[in-house]
Amino acid sequence: MTQTAARKQGYTATVVAACFAVLLAQVAYSLPGAINGTLQQEFQTTGAELAWITAAFAIPMVVFELTTGVIGDLFGRKRLLQAGALLTVAGSLVSNLAETVQVLWAGQVVAGLGAAILYPISLAMLAAVSPSPEARSKAIALWAGFLSIGAAVSPLMGGWLAAEGNWRASYLVVIAAAVISIIITQFASDSSAPEGRKLDIPGQVTLALGLIAVLFAATQGSEAGFARPEIIGAFVAGLALLAAFVVIELRTDVPLLELNIFANRSYAVVAIATVVGMFAFLGICFSMSIWLGAIQHQSALKIGVLFLFIQGPAFLLAPAVSYLIQNFSPRWVLTTGFALIAVSGVWCSTFDVHDMSWTRFIAPMLALGVGFALTVGSITAVAINTVPLRLAGMASATTNLLRDFGFALGPVLIAAFAVSRANGDLRADAGRAIEESGLEQPYTEIAGGIAQGGGAMAINSMPVVPGAGPDMPPVPMPESLRMLAFESLGGAYGLAFLVAGLCAAAAAALTLFGLFGSENAGVEEPLVEGEPVLAG
Repeated sequence: MTQTAARKQGYTATVVAACFAVLLAQVAYSLPGAINGTLQQEFQTTGAELAWITAAFAIPMVVFELTTGVIGDLFGRKRLLQAGALLTVAGSLVSNLAETVQVLWAGQVVAGLGAAILYPISLAMLAAVSPSPEARSKAIALWAGFLSIGAAVSPLMGGWLAAEGNWRASYLVVIAAAVISIIITQFASDSSAPEGRKLDIPGQVTLALGLIAVLFAATQGSEAGFARPEIIGAFVAGLALLAAFVVIELRTDVPLLELNIFANRSYAVVAIATVVGMFAFLGICFSMSIWLGAIQHQSALKIGVLFLFIQGPAFLLAPAVSYLIQNFSPRWVLTTGFALIAVSGVWCSTFDVHDMSWTRFIAPMLALGVGFALTVGSITAVAINTVPLRLAGMASATTNLLRDFGFALGPVLIAAFAVSRANGDLRADAGRAIEESGLEQPYTEIAGGIAQGGGAMAINSMPVVPGAGPDMPPVPMPESLRMLAFESLGGAYGLAFLVAGLCAAAAAALTLFGLFGSENAGVEEPLVEGEPVLAG
């Protein structure tokens, strides 16, 4: 039996297993999206602590995707995919039982490790089993559609359960989906690509520590202050470690990341646009969730419905995207998609935080969803179809790394920017607002301490100023101080929408001009002379 025939035989079962695995990963990843406001009130978090709920999942996911791609190439992908689902079970169970935000972070970290397996391994299994470029493009479009189903269903489910007062049950649903994924994967075809692959421990260590240091500094700096020595030190250490990672990868015989892959102009352009564009996409999603949930304290169910408008198009448009990928230059598909994401961000930046109408977000979120549908499948197809078959595993892992790095940067940098700005505005005028409120000592000192320590998010969510002891009952939070925090947050996240929109516009310009002359979804030249690439 030929290799191609063997792939055809296991094609359907593997596609089903891969699509369900990526759906599971995205359900787990997207769950906090609709319930950020609920979690903020449940655990009384600051802005940075709230951002860490998403970041705790995203950081291990980004950090270990390349390594899990290598492990799958070396030892087989089927069992590894099942191990990813098991980690998702463990992490979701911890999150379900969490009584503090720190325990919730721990659960998110474990689930993020599971996602670091599920995303790249499911995609590599599709690439390995597909008998032709056409079948591969269709499978990738379907894979991207199921990714979007997960991102749509998860916030809607979480929002509904949060509105019913039972957000913890969302994690039980994730556990059930993970068990189903393990069972389905049992029927999939195994695959590997061990030739020329081995674990790159120095590369993994420097990449992991470098990314963690940079993302930690960006998140904590929003509240601690970016001028603090530990934040500056983390940035410097992170950049130095990432530079060391590049040096290691250039010198090692079997790198974790084949940097020569970026010598292909199409791949390099799409790689940069992926990070910038996906940062913009998730930055807009995160800002919408915070705006409605943590700032305006609207129902989590409403936010879940909006995520349906964001992610629904990616599944509904999967056949159209598959056709576009096969028949049109990625230049036009990607440019149009990023441009729609830019329109969404700029549009949302014009909203007034005092306007409590959540339905005004429907149109820009729909534009965001269509833009995402056009970009995510095209990004993946260009990446997989522009490398030799032996590098399919690395290309799939690298593509997921770049996309998810952009996703991780979205909430981290947007929160860092918005929280820092909102807290700065609040602290600049907090003394005046407290003075105008008529509060007396020691309540004035307590309110000032909350403003300085917890920032705008804490003031906006606290209905009272607590007393200093049992003989001092709490008093209502002064309206002047609460309104200052409310407006500071609204103004900061309005600018965050604009920043994200402008970044998406930059990604659109990059693909429009950077892919000029690349009129097919294939490659300019193979990376190794005489070696075939995947594209037709």
